[in-house]
Amino acid sequence: MTNKKSKLKIIPLGGLNEVGKNITVIEYKNEIIIVDCGLSFPEDEMLGIDVVIPDITYLLKNREKIKGVVLTHGHEDHIGALPYLLKKIKVPIYGTKLTLGLVDYKLKEQGINNIKLNIVNTGNAITLGKFKIEFIKTSHSIPGSAALAIHTPEGIIVHTGDFKIDYTPIDGEMMDLHKFSELGKKGVLVLLSDSTNVERKGYTMSEKTVGDTFVDIFMNAKQRIIVATFASNVHRVQQIINAAVMFDRKVVVSGRSMVNVVNVSKELGYLNVPDGTLIDIKDMDKYPDNKVVVITTGSQGEPMSALSRLASSDHRQMELIPGDLVIISATPIPGNEKTVFRVINQLFKKGANVIYEALADVHVSGHACQEEQKLIHALVKPKFFIPVHGEYRHLKQHGQLAEEMGMDKENIFIAQNGSVMEFTRNSGRFAGSVPAGNVLVDGLGVGDVGNIVLRDRKHLSEDGLLIVVVTITKENGKVVAGPDIISRGFVYVRESEDLIGQARKAVREVLEECEKNNITDWSTLKSSIRDVLRNFLYERIKRNPMILPIIMEV
Repeated sequence: MTNKKSKLKIIPLGGLNEVGKNITVIEYKNEIIIVDCGLSFPEDEMLGIDVVIPDITYLLKNREKIKGVVLTHGHEDHIGALPYLLKKIKVPIYGTKLTLGLVDYKLKEQGINNIKLNIVNTGNAITLGKFKIEFIKTSHSIPGSAALAIHTPEGIIVHTGDFKIDYTPIDGEMMDLHKFSELGKKGVLVLLSDSTNVERKGYTMSEKTVGDTFVDIFMNAKQRIIVATFASNVHRVQQIINAAVMFDRKVVVSGRSMVNVVNVSKELGYLNVPDGTLIDIKDMDKYPDNKVVVITTGSQGEPMSALSRLASSDHRQMELIPGDLVIISATPIPGNEKTVFRVINQLFKKGANVIYEALADVHVSGHACQEEQKLIHALVKPKFFIPVHGEYRHLKQHGQLAEEMGMDKENIFIAQNGSVMEFTRNSGRFAGSVPAGNVLVDGLGVGDVGNIVLRDRKHLSEDGLLIVVVTITKENGKVVAGPDIISRGFVYVRESEDLIGQARKAVREVLEECEKNNITDWSTLKSSIRDVLRNFLYERIKRNPMILPIIMEV
C-alpha cells in the first residue's frame, strides 16, 4: 500500500452543485496543479453583487506547492477568476492560443503583469513536476477547447473540460476521439466529465445546423439583421459573417466584450473575415438597411448589454427601426428566462421581428447529451468517476448513467466543492474536506460582502429603513432636539404624517422614561428606541423596517 503522503488528491473548489465557477485542484505529495479558475454570476438573492469567485483559502495556504494553472478553454466560467487568483499568487498559466489570448486581454485590463502565459497546442504535452499533462482536441462553443490527460505516478486522470461531439465542426477539426480510446486502452484511473446536458437524451446537434438556418433567414430577409449571441462563441460569429458575405451584407460589431473577442480571434487567426466586410458602427447609415448585419452581445438580457439598450432606446450609437429582424442565437441560462423574455417583449413592442430558439434552430448547445457522454465513458473505461460541472441533479444523473454502463456504484464519487478525494492505483475514497464556497465581488471589494451584509441588503430591500435622530445633553441625558424620523423605502413621510407623528411620540415617551430612571448609556438608549418603535410599527402596519437610532450629545 502506498504511504499516506504519496496519495493522489483531487479537490474541486468550484463547479459542483452549481453551473459555473469551475476550479479543480490536483495534488500529489508536495505538488499541486490547478485546472481552470472560473467565476459565476450572482443569484437573485445576491443583491448588488457583480460576480462570484471561488474561495482559494486552500491554495493560499499551499501556495509554494503550486506548479501552474492549466486551462481547458476560454469561457468566463473557466478563466474569469484568474485575475483574482493571480493578484494573490503569481503562477504560470498554460492553455491553447485563443484561451490565452482572452486571458492576456483580461490581465492587461486589470493591470496584472509578469505572469508567464504558455501556449500549448492540442496534441502536445507539458510536464509540471510529477504531472505530465496532454492537451486533447475537443469540440465546444469556443475554439481552442481541450480535454486534459493528466499522467500521475498513481495513474491517469482524464478531465474532459466542457465538450460536445461534433462530427461536422466549423473549423473542420474533429474531436480527437482516437486519443480517448488510446488512453482507455492504457487504463484510466479517474474520469472527470462535463454533466451540464446529462438530462437531455440523444446527441447535441452540430454547430453547422445553425449556419444553415442563418443562410435560410438571410436569404429571405429584406431588412437590417441584428444577431445577439455569446461573445465567446467564435464559431457562431464566423457563421454569421459567412452568411453576411454570401448575401453581400456589411457587418457591424457592437458590445464591448464582442468587440474584444472579435479582435483577439481575428489577430490569432480563429476568425476568417474577408477585407471590407467589417464596418464601424458610425458608418452604418451609409449603407441601405438590407445590406447590414449587426452582431451584438445581450443574448441573456443583461441590463447593460447592447441588445437591452437597443430594446429600451438607450443605445448611444444605434436606434432600433421598426421592421428590424432580431435573431437571439442563444438559450437563456437557467434563471435568466424572465430577463430574456422581457427583452424579447420590448423588441416586439418597438416593431422588430424577433426569432429565438423556440421559433427556429438558431442555437445549439456546446455541451454533450447522454449518448455523447456514454461514448466518452465507453472509450475511456475509467476505474473511478467524478461527475463535474453541474447542479446536484446533473451530477447524480451522470453517476446513474455511468452505473447503467456497468460501473460499480462504489467507484462513482458524487462530490461537493471542497471534498477531498484520495486515490491510489487500486483505491479511492473521500478523505475530509477543505474550505470552499462563494467569495462575492462588489465593485472593487473582494469578499468584503458576506452573509450578514447580504442579509441587511435583503432586509433593506424588503422592509426599508427608518432613522431616528435625537440630541441629548451630556450631563443628564435630557432630550434637547428631536426625535426626528427619516424614512427611506419604508413609507412616504408626507403621506404618513400621522403615523410618523405617533412614532415620534412613542420615542419621546421612552426617552423621558430613560431620563427619569437616569439611564444615559447609549447602547441602552438605542435598544430602547429600537424596541419601542419595532413594536409600535408592527402593531400599526405589520411591517419590520430596519431601525437606526442616531444619538448626538451637546
